[in-house]
Amino acid sequence: MDEILRSTLLFDFYGELLTEKQKTIFELFHLNDFSLTEIGNELNISRQAVRDQIKRTEKILLDYEEKLKLVEKFAEQKASVKRIKALVEEIEKEHTLDNLEIDKIEEIKKIADEILD
Repeated sequence: MDEILRSTLLFDFYGELLTEKQKTIFELFHLNDFSLTEIGNELNISRQAVRDQIKRTEKILLDYEEKLKLVEKFAEQKASVKRIKALVEEIEKEHTLDNLEIDKIEEIKKIADEILD
């Protein structure tokens, strides 16, 4: 998984467990693409303090994931839903279906798309 995407997912799942300062610095750096210097200037702290806080926060998020595995489970579930959708689309292509079956398949695909979005 791409490192930026992974960091963002970790923050989405566990961000509320961070302190306000940790959340602010993480958001400025990872989500708003601020430099260490810009964040330091914004918060009146040193560039080194910003870097240390980012590293600590990333470690905290990784520790949460190591224990809870929510991001891993999310990725697995997303892959499973994609597989379900692909199987349904195969059935749709390979068989002649009546209107009721077509409606059910369309509903399954709609639900899969909602989960994947």
